[in-house]
Amino acid sequence: MKSLFEQLGGTYHEENGYLIPDLRLPAEEKQPIGIWGQRHLDYLKQYRKVTYTNFLTSGRLNAYLADIDRQAQERFERLIEGMKQAQGITERLKEQDALEWTGRMNNIWACVKEIVDKEIIYS
Repeated sequence: MKSLFEQLGGTYHEENGYLIPDLRLPAEEKQPIGIWGQRHLDYLKQYRKVTYTNFLTSGRLNAYLADIDRQAQERFERLIEGMKQAQGITERLKEQDALEWTGRMNNIWACVKEIVDKEIIYS
């Protein structure tokens, strides 16, 4: 009589006299994952273990993380541009006072990073 695992198409291999189930994750197309996707992956592993396991075992983890990474990067860039315009930060300011431009841009980057983290990465 076949086990349920065998009835569902599972196979075994022998190691040291024991039958070991052949368990493999579904094949998944590899896509590059940037810093946003990596940070979300760390979050899933630490705080959303069931969600992480579901994506991993369904073969959709890489595609999901690539999508999160793309969404976060697009949101980051849109917010940066919007805040630059709202605060009047231009290339002309960069040419005239690079130190002032750098300080103001660092403030914007920090603010936008927090927004993207809250809206996309840690949710």
